[in-house]
Amino acid sequence: MKTINILDKFSKFSQNWHPHQIAIVDNMQVLLAKLKGEFVWHSHEDEDELFQVIKGTLFMQFRDRTEIVKEGELIVVPKGVEHNPMTKDNEEVQVLLFEKITTAHTGNVQHAKTQTHYPKI
Repeated sequence: MKTINILDKFSKFSQNWHPHQIAIVDNMQVLLAKLKGEFVWHSHEDEDELFQVIKGTLFMQFRDRTEIVKEGELIVVPKGVEHNPMTKDNEEVQVLLFEKITTAHTGNVQHAKTQTHYPKI
């Protein structure tokens, strides 16, 4: 058991849309990711997803609306809900994600941005 410095962990990678695992809590994983631009419309049939914004402003698009998530705020996307995270004005946003280990990066959607392995840092 050691403390984890989130800001230090963010300094260890630069790729956008490529989550890195920093901890496991039971069958859940804690991930850090840097987001820039628009991601991919997708959903997760059996898993909820938590996004906490550490730096910047995240725009979580849903088919019927967009939720603005600011620094220090979080949003939980319920299982089965189609969503598409994005940033605006070329801003890089840093987020902490909390999700089941079995959660596929882009659900059932295969895309160039889909990751199948999250490096541990």
